[in-house]
Amino acid sequence: MSGKAVLAAYATRLGDNALVLGQRMIELVAASPELEEELANANFSLDYLGQARMFYTYAGECEGAGRTEDDFAFLRPEHEFRNLLLVEQPNGHFGDSTVRAVLFESWYVLLLDALTRCAAPGIAAIAARAIKEVRYHVRHSSQWLVRLGDGTEESHARVQASLDNLWRYTGEMFVADELDTEMLDAFDGPDLSAIEVQWRQNVAAIVAKATLALPAGQWMASGGKQGRHTEHFGFLLAEMQYLQRAYPGAEW
Repeated sequence: MSGKAVLAAYATRLGDNALVLGQRMIELVAASPELEEELANANFSLDYLGQARMFYTYAGECEGAGRTEDDFAFLRPEHEFRNLLLVEQPNGHFGDSTVRAVLFESWYVLLLDALTRCAAPGIAAIAARAIKEVRYHVRHSSQWLVRLGDGTEESHARVQASLDNLWRYTGEMFVADELDTEMLDAFDGPDLSAIEVQWRQNVAAIVAKATLALPAGQWMASGGKQGRHTEHFGFLLAEMQYLQRAYPGAEW
């Protein structure tokens, strides 16, 4: 791919991760255990939607085909989304959404940090803005994981089950595909193998503090970065895109 095409595809992938997780998190409004958490979760969702808008706008500029952020979010079919499988997993109970946040955001903050130093000024600028938000997200979700894991016998058991179940979706974060390799070679993008080492150390420390155990020897699911999603994603997309599909061209 040309340099512009690589940047457009990579920015779209980043936007997809942010959009899908933001959609999942907004579903949790009115389902959190306390009012303060309701407000925090809503704000975190807005952070991710804002990041998605920036990445999609930049992707459209690089692509040069006239597509807007709304086109990327609302007018693409399921197989054109390239988000990680982890972020599309259902919310489940509070422990499920907490574990998902810890696993993804611990990776995302390292990815953004690497992107702030890449040779693509547009992506580097967005990453520099986004990382400030995600650093706080990581602290917040990690504190909750510790609170649940080191809490009651029931909360410990349930959040350990969440960790065991969602761990299978973490391997995909570190398997570099052609786009990852092109971004690394052409624009000094993130080295996923180096990020994996730091991620494992960081997550292991959080999990140990929560008195939980890291899963071992699990089979790893993949396919999200190639547009192959779990059965949950179609339902998420149908709900998110309903208004634009039902009333084409509708604007706020």
